[in-house]
Order: sequence, then structure tokens, then C-alpha cells
Amino acid sequence: MNESLYPVMTWDSYRRDLRNFQFPVYYAKDLASSLHDYINASDEYFRGSLHMRQVFESTILENTAEDEPDAPPIEVVNDVDAEPSPPWEFYYTNKIWLGEGIDPPDVTQLVGCDCKGKCDPKSTTCACLLRQKPFVETVWAPGFAYDHKGRLRTPGAPIFECNAMCACDDDECKNRVVQHGRKVSVSIKKTPKKGWGVFATKRIAKGSFIGVYSGEFLKDDVCERRGLVYDKSGRTYLLDIDFYHLGETKYVVDAYHAGNFTRFLNNSCNPNCQVVPCYINEPDIEKPLMTLFAKRDIAVAEELCFSYQGYDPDTAEPGDAAIMANNSITNKCFCGAPNCTGRRLSRPFSPHELTQTHRIYVWLVAYL
Repeated sequence: MNESLYPVMTWDSYRRDLRNFQFPVYYAKDLASSLHDYINASDEYFRGSLHMRQVFESTILENTAEDEPDAPPIEVVNDVDAEPSPPWEFYYTNKIWLGEGIDPPDVTQLVGCDCKGKCDPKSTTCACLLRQKPFVETVWAPGFAYDHKGRLRTPGAPIFECNAMCACDDDECKNRVVQHGRKVSVSIKKTPKKGWGVFATKRIAKGSFIGVYSGEFLKDDVCERRGLVYDKSGRTYLLDIDFYHLGETKYVVDAYHAGNFTRFLNNSCNPNCQVVPCYINEPDIEKPLMTLFAKRDIAVAEELCFSYQGYDPDTAEPGDAAIMANNSITNKCFCGAPNCTGRRLSRPFSPHELTQTHRIYVWLVAYL
């Protein structure tokens, strides 16, 4: 066969042509709001109809059919009052929507592994394992962030999953968890004192992937301005991308206008979920996905929560609680945990400073 006339395509030749890796990019300016506008412009009887609950659930299915087609359906439940569904104020999505001035991933800098079949956690050549190694070897046994069941074994360390450039098998490789979407079964449920929350409808094992904290990916200065506005409403969905392996905060995810069920996770002084940075098709270390994992086994009907305080109460450094106690910008906490402090921060907290905007601030140094 004349290969000049009939060229043979291999994975290496496919990977060298970056035109094959033009990932979809979603921009915040393109977020749809027609359905929300229609519902919010309708009369009170229409908005309060129980059919709105079915519309909300159908919207979840429609907007996530592409990225998590096998995920258990999310049910909306309200046994507290007559509100049929959460407010129609956001576009339901698992995707990240880039704000003004945010560049899409630079695929020319994305490095994939050359593994065949599934990646070996004992490999000495796997590019993804080599990226993971510095964040694992000093605390945990060598290997990927996940165990053989796809559960997180390195809480607090950043996750480096295999990506679109990798030669390993998409289905066989155990280093592909977040990219395969949610597998846990949850409901969005109204609570008596905390508004809407998220509850397990089946047992969730420790280390299980819960979901991506999706929304608008914004520069820090944009969120400074938004925070001042959110202060007036008394609530916010801003989540700093601020982890021990990064420098100063540059980016924030805002789930107010776009987000998924994770925006309804309430605060707890004894959280059963934790936020972990994850890298897949983004080579920029400053731009991880914000992912949530089960910190311990979660029982059926148990509420999923994480700590708004910015530190794990079990591993907080000396002085953290004192700073929180002296912070005047706190709200009453209704988590009901045995170790509940009675107050939760309405503004961000870190062991080093209190910032000026209303945020949820995640601090993971205590894990290492």
C-alpha cells in the first residue's frame, strides 16, 4: 500500500494535530434566561403551581443530558411550605461559563499520557501520574488520587485526571472520575430553617465524587464588585479558588446566575463534604475545577454540607475559632451538629485575613 496516497492515522498523528482538540467553550455572556424571564414575569398563581416542580426537574435533565446522561435524576422535594421549586434565578448547568477577560484552555500546553488501556498507578512514565506525584508522595502512598473503586484517597490534595490528550482508554482508566459525571443519588429539598438543601437519597460512600461546583468563572476583581451587591441580599454563591498550592486568589466561581445542585449545599460545623481542586483539560494550574467529594460515609436522607468557615473544625489551627468569634459579620448557624458553634460566617474567613466581600472561603492547608 502506498502510504503517501493512503496515510495511516495513529493516535500519535491524531494528537499532533491540535485541530482535533478544540473543546467547546462556554461564555457567561451567552447564558440563556428566556425560561426564567417567562416564569418570573408570570402571575403568582402560575409561579406557585406544583407543575413548576416538574418543570424544574425537567430543566435539570435537559441541561445535563450531554455531560451526565447516566446520572440518577434529581428530585425536588418540599414538605415545609407551598414553594414548588427553588427560585428561578439561575441557569441549571454542570458547565463552567467564562466571564469577561477569561481565556479558554490553551490546548498547546496540555500534556497527555502515552499509557495503553488503563493507567498503572505504579507507572514511572505516565505523565498524569508524574503531575500527581508531588502532591501525594509526602502524605499518602504513591499513585493516583483515586483508589481502584474511583474514590478519593487523597483528601486535600489537587487531582490531576487523565485528559483528552491521553492515550489511555476512556472507560478503563481509573484516573477518570470527575469527567464521567455524577453517580451519586441526591435530591434538592426545602428545609425548615436553612432554605433549600441537598440530601442523599441513597448511601454515599466516603471519597465518592459528589459534583462540580459549576457557574461563572470570574476574575477576583469582578467578584469584589459583585460581593458588595450580594451583601445587600444577605446571601452569595461566590467560591474562591484559593488552595495551598496556589498563590494569591486570582479567580472565583460564582453560582448565582448559573450553577447546579451544589449551590444549595448548606454550611455545617461537622461537614460531610469537602471541596477539592481538579484538573482535566485545563493546563493552567490557577484554573482548577472546584469539585466536591464525600468526606465520610453519608447515610440515606442525610443532608450534604460543607464548611463555610474556611477551615475544618476537626483540624483548625489555634486562633481560628477566636478570629471567627470576633468577626461581627456572622449569621446564626442552624446545622444542628453536636459541635455547632451557633454562628456561621457570612463573609469569608482565613487564618490570615478577613476580606471585604461576602464569600464562601475554602481553606485546605489544614489537610496537609
